[in-house]
Amino acid sequence: MYKDHQLWIGLAENEAGDHVSIIPKMANRHGLIAGATGTGKTITLKVLAESFSDCGVPVFLADAKGDLASMCQPGADTEDMQKRIQKYGLEGFDYKAYPTCLWDIYGQGGHPLRTTVSEMGPELLARLLNLNDTQTDVLSIAFRIADDHQMLLLDLKDLRAMLEYIGTDPGQFSTTYGNITKQSVGAISRSLVRLEDEGGQQFFGEPALDLKDWMRLSESGSGYINVLDCTKLIHSPVLYSTFLLWLLSELFEMLPEAGDLEKPRMVFFFDEAHMLFSDAPKALLDKVEQTVKLIRSKGVGIYFITQSPSDIPDGVLSQLGNRVQHALRAYTPADQKAVKAAAQSFRVNPDFDTQQVITELGVGEALISFLDGEGVPGIVQRCHVLPPQSRMGAVTEEERRTCMMKDPCGPKYDTMVDRESAFELLQKRFREEEEKQQAEKEAKEQAAKEAQEEKQREKVLAPFTKTLSSMFSTVGREVGRDLVRGLFGNLKKK
Repeated sequence: MYKDHQLWIGLAENEAGDHVSIIPKMANRHGLIAGATGTGKTITLKVLAESFSDCGVPVFLADAKGDLASMCQPGADTEDMQKRIQKYGLEGFDYKAYPTCLWDIYGQGGHPLRTTVSEMGPELLARLLNLNDTQTDVLSIAFRIADDHQMLLLDLKDLRAMLEYIGTDPGQFSTTYGNITKQSVGAISRSLVRLEDEGGQQFFGEPALDLKDWMRLSESGSGYINVLDCTKLIHSPVLYSTFLLWLLSELFEMLPEAGDLEKPRMVFFFDEAHMLFSDAPKALLDKVEQTVKLIRSKGVGIYFITQSPSDIPDGVLSQLGNRVQHALRAYTPADQKAVKAAAQSFRVNPDFDTQQVITELGVGEALISFLDGEGVPGIVQRCHVLPPQSRMGAVTEEERRTCMMKDPCGPKYDTMVDRESAFELLQKRFREEEEKQQAEKEAKEQAAKEAQEEKQREKVLAPFTKTLSSMFSTVGREVGRDLVRGLFGNLKKK
């Protein structure tokens, strides 16, 4: 709920029953929602997203379980909800639908979401293809050659055509760009086949996502909630995590510096956040950490949702000032260590033992600490998280289709466009080369044919030519004698 210019998220379990809220101008200091499975993280995420939307801040959600699209529908009034409303004293609480835009890389649960190969870049694409350092260098060279020859890399067939181009005669590029081996080109091509089998060809192409379309407000001034259906995508963890990392990089490059705003320009929620960092090379982790640090100044808040704070690298975790910790279980020594680490990340509340309370929290309860107006973490509070105002659970297919039909973004993204790019240009070049080679071949064949025909004619005419030559030789001798006789005859007469 958005109340008194603050994002009201929970109700403290103390005598005063204090409201626990986020100050909008501190919301871009990022945040963490952690807790074991089934402890209420999804509800907390929905309440936060609704509050940001009410505040006029657009939101992005990665929907890993398929139960966030229901934000487009108003909540249902049940007996349990009435008890919670009365218990928390939620004056003015009403059920409502939120302006929601549904997306899906595969184009099934929402509008197709695409980017181009060029926008993804060689670094993230190499991670997606699981390339080694040498193969990554060759991929970077392919990007550079495409750029130098003004060939757009839009989809996977463009990249495949470019690899075929540099792999056919790698020697012509070695002096300018470095060594290119056919083995590396072949390995990259095999990885592209695997990516295509996972549905990657649907992610690369045009029209590419314009992030400005995610930063919309409804007619009433509420921020749009963009929900990416990840129920299928989550089964391709490398594609899922690479997409989210690309999203961060693209947003960082697109937005200008904004300084400290009264509220964020946009807020992102990344569910199953551990996938972003699992098996990621150090160079990529360093880039993510840098982006998280600097994107705050561009007015963007990032909230990670995961089971344990230990899933997040320390460099990123240290940037997350707003924290909601649901229950953790301490069944093993590793679990106990994680609980202790989570407890130590909070500012101590003298009224309870944070480490013990983390293991005792019920569903819908959480330990919460938000930044105050000066950016200082507040004392941790044991809280009841407020109920969402939109529907809990999944939407029907009919409701999903209706939501998509109402969205003005649909006509822009629903139909793929395939304009002239590297594939078409190289196909044209290959055809021209083939036509040139064919013309040269035909010219040589024609010349050989004509030479053969001339040789055959000479062979046929050889006897006649010899006879005629002999005849003309004899005639020539006789004519010569007559000329001599005539000449000396004339002289004698004189």
